[in-house]
Amino acid sequence: MPKFNRWWILKPLVFLLCLCPMALLVWNAFNGGLSPNPIDDITDTTGDWTLRFLMITLAITPLRRLTGWTSLTRFRRMLGLFCFFHGFLHFTTYVWLDHYFDLRTMVEDVAKRPYITLGFTGFVLMIPLAVTSTKKWIGRLGGKRWQKLHRLIYVTATFGVIHYLWLVKLDIRRPLAYGAILAVLMAFRGWNIVMARKEKERAYHLT
Repeated sequence: MPKFNRWWILKPLVFLLCLCPMALLVWNAFNGGLSPNPIDDITDTTGDWTLRFLMITLAITPLRRLTGWTSLTRFRRMLGLFCFFHGFLHFTTYVWLDHYFDLRTMVEDVAKRPYITLGFTGFVLMIPLAVTSTKKWIGRLGGKRWQKLHRLIYVTATFGVIHYLWLVKLDIRRPLAYGAILAVLMAFRGWNIVMARKEKERAYHLT
């Protein structure tokens, strides 16, 4: 008999869980659950979940190495695409619902508010990551080039945290919390890079 693979059940469950934030937002929109300023609610919710999915996606590799659960990598692409999905909704809310595609107003807004420029740049950097997330693109680019390209996620996450920090101005506890999580994740990555180099040097001296 073929071996039962529980991951084929978990993936649909994780997918449904990832849909829950937007499902709840839509439910509130149609049932009077939003505030008197619904555009702000949509902007805040999509922005928050973009950062959350960024952090969750970046946490996959550290969790895999700490726990030994190599199958966690099966969820990384899905989580990354949900991050892009929420970032796209966040950007679309600004362009469509907030400014009604008024280019002149948006340009003036960017000139006055640098945090918008930073957020927009972070979103643009996510586009090549989403496009090249498939196995075919890994084959086209080659593993090393693909990995280098996808390190942009750390730049995107940094821009996202600063974007949030500059946006709130007064109550900075939440953006600082995201920044602390990102700092831990980046420190973990840096530690692994250093240890990998030491391992290579040790292997070189032994040969």
